[in-house]
Amino acid sequence: MTQGVIVTGTDTDVGKTVFAAALAAALGATYWKPIQCGLEGGGDTTRVSALSGLPPDRIHSEVYRLAMAASPHRAAEAEGLEISLAKLKLPEVAGPLVVEGAGGLMVPINRQSLMIDLFASWRLPVILVARTALGTINHSLLSIEALNGRNIPILGIAFVGDENLDTERTIVEMGNVRRLGRLPHLSPLTRDSLRAAFQAQFRPEELS
Repeated sequence: MTQGVIVTGTDTDVGKTVFAAALAAALGATYWKPIQCGLEGGGDTTRVSALSGLPPDRIHSEVYRLAMAASPHRAAEAEGLEISLAKLKLPEVAGPLVVEGAGGLMVPINRQSLMIDLFASWRLPVILVARTALGTINHSLLSIEALNGRNIPILGIAFVGDENLDTERTIVEMGNVRRLGRLPHLSPLTRDSLRAAFQAQFRPEELS
């Protein structure tokens, strides 16, 4: 059985790709984003490869690479496709696997299934990546409730952004989840700055 973790976000552009890059590098894992929507700049797999420094054999190819930056169901339909969950089986890899979802939990994969349905079928624990900015309490608690409703184990929550102690405490306590750490916004964002920030904020033994 594949051992690994799913990285998902409370919304799009919350920072889950940057977090996934840091996580995969820290664990020496294989990274896999099965559905890529939007290919400007090469997509998230290209970005993770650059930020993580993982060797090519630790970067697993996407199953679907879709040009439109949109929900997977819409991006696929724009190319005359329908995404098949049967093609999205976890790959067999040596060592741990870090899987990055597309968008948030309730994003449609096709006209029948949501991203959270795919996660439930994989039976891997989830790290939820959340902003620290205004609105994140609602988004985070809704995401936690959705995961609990599908009996998907939550490894913990990773925050991205400026420190907001009350917001972070509220989410952790009311959601009954573990706080894994907080990744600040980095400028410049480089492989070295990301690795240093991750090492300062997270403990790898809690992340797999």
